Amino acid sequence: MSQIEKKNVYNSERSKTQVKSTVLKKTSQALAGIMIASTLVPVLAFAGIDFGSLKYDKYTKTVSGSVYTNTYDKEKSVSLSVYSDAYHKDLLITTSNVTYRTVDKVTYFDFDFSWTNPTVPDSVYMVTYYGNDRNQTYALNSGQAPTTTTGSSGWGGGGGWISSNNGVIEVSGDSIDAYTLQRAFENSKEVKIKIKGEKLAIPADVLAEALKKGAISVTIINDSGTITLPLAALKLEALAKELGAELKETKINVTIAKVADATAEDVTKAVYAAGGNPIATAVDFNVTASGNSKSVNVDFGNTYVSRTLNVNKNLDAKKATGALYNETTKKLSFVPSTFQSKDGQTVATLKRNGNSIYTVIEANKSFEDLASHWSKADVEMLANKLVVEGAADKQFQPDRNITRAEFAALVVRSLGLNSVTANTYFTDINSSAWYAGVVASASKAGIINGYEDNTFRPDAQITREELAAMIIRSLSYAGVASEVSESNQAQQLAKFKDSSKIVWAKKEIAAAVNAGIINGLTDDTIGSAEKATRSQAATMLKRYLKLADFID
Repeated sequence: MSQIEKKNVYNSERSKTQVKSTVLKKTSQALAGIMIASTLVPVLAFAGIDFGSLKYDKYTKTVSGSVYTNTYDKEKSVSLSVYSDAYHKDLLITTSNVTYRTVDKVTYFDFDFSWTNPTVPDSVYMVTYYGNDRNQTYALNSGQAPTTTTGSSGWGGGGGWISSNNGVIEVSGDSIDAYTLQRAFENSKEVKIKIKGEKLAIPADVLAEALKKGAISVTIINDSGTITLPLAALKLEALAKELGAELKETKINVTIAKVADATAEDVTKAVYAAGGNPIATAVDFNVTASGNSKSVNVDFGNTYVSRTLNVNKNLDAKKATGALYNETTKKLSFVPSTFQSKDGQTVATLKRNGNSIYTVIEANKSFEDLASHWSKADVEMLANKLVVEGAADKQFQPDRNITRAEFAALVVRSLGLNSVTANTYFTDINSSAWYAGVVASASKAGIINGYEDNTFRPDAQITREELAAMIIRSLSYAGVASEVSESNQAQQLAKFKDSSKIVWAKKEIAAAVNAGIINGLTDDTIGSAEKATRSQAATMLKRYLKLADFID
């Protein structure tokens, strides 16, 4: 199809009705997408049938308007079919009840009808037949809700005007219709939608169909930030089933909204309490699914979803981080994030698998006992990013051994995971212990395993072997493949004369060595049974975070 045939013509000043029309002529010409206003009259003569004015009111379930032809034939009859989906599978009504009139040799067939079908879509798809001629179009709701509310938190029906700018679909309303989204995925596997407001409702059936055809993602953009949804992570059929709804009735609802003033003040206090300075507006990113009068949060599993926030300054990535604000604890925590600065502006990309309030902070932390320590740069960078904390005021205690519970907490923090209250099978974890939540979270994510006697031994000092295993599992959770072949495993360990002392984690240590996460204690010893120190743990965390693209 040529560019001319694909071109959309908009006339929003003359009509609020939005229609895209495609015409099939007897000469088998290709489909042409046309936006026509409700008062537009034909200026070019052609055979067949075309849509004139068209109006759809979802609240009264009424479609009205006209179709016209300049080759009237009394032997031909006009019929119209209305569907709720772009694939013409869900028929709402078929009718031949029209009246006709002739103006300047053009015959108009006027219609005004409604249906009793309980389906009430945000847009309808119409097909008209005139003898052997066929034409199709669609219309967005232009009706008004019977009641008026202020500060509505619902998802409205009007899609507003829709246009395309450099491959980005621009939507003025709070929903995008199936037809427009379907066409966008035909042109790109990664669709971008820019919205004027804070919310957008997306038809789940179109996303599911696009995924089957190889589409990758849809990105929602507004003035506060962006969020990119990997289609495979949405699990659309499972969401519809959870809602008890058909897929065609299910919407994916995205909100990108600056927080209210009171919450913004609380976030600022939390930033200062964490030893940082606020450098970006706090934004609430929320993704839900709705259908059958129900709504559920979208669970992305272990898929990290990218969001962006704008920072109005150049910054040092080693001293900045994306942060999550917990409304319950009123504290901040690390979010995997990278930065790109240009011309006094910085875009922060935050990666996490859950809904929350996010912001960006800057810090410049230091510890007195790291002044001449080899781990100074790595530890201070992770402290600025809220991954590691000092052991006492201005003290990090870099050479102190680290316990299994302490390292579990660091791993959970580095992955941006929440502590969970779910019980683990570990018999030695007291639910009131400070580490109970992080151990449960790490266990749920598959990062830690206990011993054969069902204990975790939280206060035991972690060995380098155990630490390497947890790091490699963290990489796997983050979606980074790190496994090595048996031949490469043997090659990686052959350089260490004490590799035979590795008890159970040869595969993980070989992978860690291959990835550059762990080095030998000396040129020819790995020291797998040695206890790991706080500085060693921090350095290995930094290396894995860079490998996972969780920090710059």
